[in-house]
Amino acid sequence: MASKSWVVLSLLSSFAIILVTGELDHGFVRRLDRRLLGLKKEKLSHFRFYWHDILSGRNPTAVQIVPPVNSSSTSFGAINMIDDPLTLEPNLSSKFIGRAQGFYALASEEEVGLLMIMNFAFIEGKYNGSTITVLGRNAVFTKVREMPVIGGSGLFRFARGYAQAKTYKFDNKSGDATIEYNVYVLHY
Repeated sequence: MASKSWVVLSLLSSFAIILVTGELDHGFVRRLDRRLLGLKKEKLSHFRFYWHDILSGRNPTAVQIVPPVNSSSTSFGAINMIDDPLTLEPNLSSKFIGRAQGFYALASEEEVGLLMIMNFAFIEGKYNGSTITVLGRNAVFTKVREMPVIGGSGLFRFARGYAQAKTYKFDNKSGDATIEYNVYVLHY
């Protein structure tokens, strides 16, 4: 009798799983209730900060790790690794809120077009330790560039959205740049 009860209970729990998830267990995937992961209502947040790409001086924050493939006017093929400061205002001495860490590759033969792969790693307030990940195309001399937010960590798990970059200051001689970023993120 106990084994029949176990079979009935097992069938009922399997039926309950199918009702809750709407699908059968395939052994490698299952649908979860987001509340089980502590995910509540999704929020839309807007972040505005300044990204400082410093190629000059004794302590550059961007260094070339692969040179361009030829004498291209767009530096096609070059790759720079970055650990760029993020500040609240355009001057580098303003409040430091984190770093942009990753790299950008000069990916266009016709214009200065970057493939950007970076994490905005925050150190300020409740966002300390959380990151927003951006991966996309940045046509440098376009007034406003848009790149997708593809994810994040910490408070930005499951993040999605977009980042807009606008050049605030660019030094043609040194290559140093200050860029205003407006990032719109849906997150839990």
